Amino acid sequence: MGNVPTVDPPANCTIDACPVSTSFYDYRINLAANLAFLVLFSLLTFVYLAVWLAARHGHAYAVVMILGTISEIIGYAGRVWSYYDQWNETPYLIQIICLTIAPAFYSAGIYLCLAGIVRIFGEDNSRVRPLWYTYIFVPCDIIALILQAAGGALAATSIDGASDTSELNTGVDILLAGLSWQVFTLTCFLVLCADLALRIRRRCRKLGIAVALSQDPVSVGIRTTRRFQYFLGALSLATILILWRCAYRVAELNDGFSGPITYKQGLFIGFEGVLIVVAATLMVVAHPVVCMRGSFVGQSKAASEG
Repeated sequence: MGNVPTVDPPANCTIDACPVSTSFYDYRINLAANLAFLVLFSLLTFVYLAVWLAARHGHAYAVVMILGTISEIIGYAGRVWSYYDQWNETPYLIQIICLTIAPAFYSAGIYLCLAGIVRIFGEDNSRVRPLWYTYIFVPCDIIALILQAAGGALAATSIDGASDTSELNTGVDILLAGLSWQVFTLTCFLVLCADLALRIRRRCRKLGIAVALSQDPVSVGIRTTRRFQYFLGALSLATILILWRCAYRVAELNDGFSGPITYKQGLFIGFEGVLIVVAATLMVVAHPVVCMRGSFVGQSKAASEG
């Protein structure tokens, strides 16, 4: 995320008066890239909100996705602010916390989709009841979010040049635990999705589509559309991208806020910014409310009744 000074930087530092190594970053922030991410996530927020207002259902999905994009907006606004004053602690703390926790909201949105997918293919293809995917993975995501938020906040408030770095190290450890837990949860989710896909394929070969898959007219109508096929591909790719990003952040924080990966702005732009903006875009272009239609509504109703 940036270079954390071990001593206070010279007073009244500016980009012309002090080297960037004395700031909270070990590089000159790329203004164009951060402004681009700020604009893109603002547009995505508008699109998510527009779909939500037009559809008037899929509330949980809309809320978590919008919370994710808003966190990104605040985080990149902090980085843009830092461009004009890389020695200001406030925007540095803002971008640490907000950009770290934002993808956890997208993970929650992904987890909300699987129950509807199982219903469309048929519950007999799944090892567990559809809503158990939500009951298991969403709480796991909440744990990751809490750990990342608490660790990020503790680490951020400890970055003040104090000689005692115990709180900073504790915060980084908690943050790293949250990111590692998110990587583990996403990996388990992908394994279960792969298992579901294999079971569907094997049962179709053995029993035939008419027996292996749900023959409910609504499910058949959704399953046979090209839009639903695109949705499955987009959701899978978005999950992999978020997992990739989380793995990068684990590697980045493995040596705290001053590891060698931290100093490479290109990696941050590519593996934090680009991966997540692509994932968030995929998840709104292939929106489950549109691509799963009644099945996603049914999931929401079932969740409220169960």
